[in-house]
Amino acid sequence: MPRMAETTLVTIGSDARLVVLARTLHAPGPATAWEARFADRAAFGETCVGRALYRHRSVFRTASDAPVWSHLELTYFRDLVPADALRVLVFDRPPGEPDLLRAEILATTPASFVLPRGWQGVAGRPDRQASLEYLDVRPAHLGAYREIMRRFIGPAAARLVASGRFGTFRAMETLAVLVSDPALTTGWNQIHLCEVEAEGFGGFGRELDAALREVAPDGGFAGVFAGLGPMRTIPRWTFNDAVVEADAALGRPDLSDPC
Repeated sequence: MPRMAETTLVTIGSDARLVVLARTLHAPGPATAWEARFADRAAFGETCVGRALYRHRSVFRTASDAPVWSHLELTYFRDLVPADALRVLVFDRPPGEPDLLRAEILATTPASFVLPRGWQGVAGRPDRQASLEYLDVRPAHLGAYREIMRRFIGPAAARLVASGRFGTFRAMETLAVLVSDPALTTGWNQIHLCEVEAEGFGGFGRELDAALREVAPDGGFAGVFAGLGPMRTIPRWTFNDAVVEADAALGRPDLSDPC
């Protein structure tokens, strides 16, 4: 695989991590009206740099018997999540919203949150869906897992974003769980978002193998992922439709024009 020019990418490192307010939601019936209200929602101040809403389409893999939720919402902020956002989205929600199954604050994983410059979402690419991978890393392995992401998986995924094989690659790790409904009988502490061609997708092994051979001294997918098995499980992995992608600022080096 030829080396990609890093100037085509925006990569969030450890010195400029974003925080993300994520809401796992379930709409028992049609959610069209609520989705429209989401698109029209007012911004949450100058620290808000993007937001997106994803609607569940299908389960790719699951190790959990938990019911399938209908939506994941991500709102991105610099530095911290404002109190107003927490109040409106978590603790004093307006009527008519879907059930809130889980609310959490995540941080971007260093060197593993990568977008192409000028990112405009998946509009115009009906073949692409949002892959949402929910992972649970054992607490004793969190540091080692983050280092593998920073040194190997993030840089390899960046090559695939630069080549256009992935839309973005966004790894995020849970800092705090604010709300968790007892009905949600599963959990995780990492979410990985990546826009892929869902038809024929067989996981990241085939996609990442050649890129990992460039960045990993032990070579390839098998060499890097062999150590991950004891570290983490994947309770659920889903394909989703992007309902709203108001996150173009993430594709600008200075995160200009906040949401």
